[in-house]
Amino acid sequence: MNVKTMAVNAVIAALYLAVTALIAPFGFTNIQFRVSEMFNHLVVFNKKYLVGIVLGVFISNLLLSTLGWYDLTFGVAHSLISLTITIFLCRFVKGRVKGMVANTLVFTFTMFIIAISLNLALGFPFWFTYATLAISEFVVMLVGVPIMNALNKRIDFSRLIED
Repeated sequence: MNVKTMAVNAVIAALYLAVTALIAPFGFTNIQFRVSEMFNHLVVFNKKYLVGIVLGVFISNLLLSTLGWYDLTFGVAHSLISLTITIFLCRFVKGRVKGMVANTLVFTFTMFIIAISLNLALGFPFWFTYATLAISEFVVMLVGVPIMNALNKRIDFSRLIED
């Protein structure tokens, strides 16, 4: 990994942390409107963003979550698994908007991982928690599609990190 790629990923991790911190009361319950989840769409533009996103999730959960190792383990695993699935799917899904919609569906479906974490850590009922998490993740990620698409027109995410 070259210096520019590392630097860009460090900025992505810092942005993820900053945005998560802004909405912290709404990002760690069974209804999570973690706006920073929009950054997950970056892997549609370039798979090398995975490092910055996962690092941002790890640092955010380490510093801001009250669930300790549950959030570190399950939250990071959720992001890593979901981003990897999206990177694989984007080999077959053509077009960035379609890729982001696919990413939205992947993250929505895989919220069962976070529901398991909240069930184990806090005793939240699994199915209700999964439903509320999936709905809130779907909303945030879907709203993120036009935002990330508009930002891409200004920033060109695919060229920000070199292949």
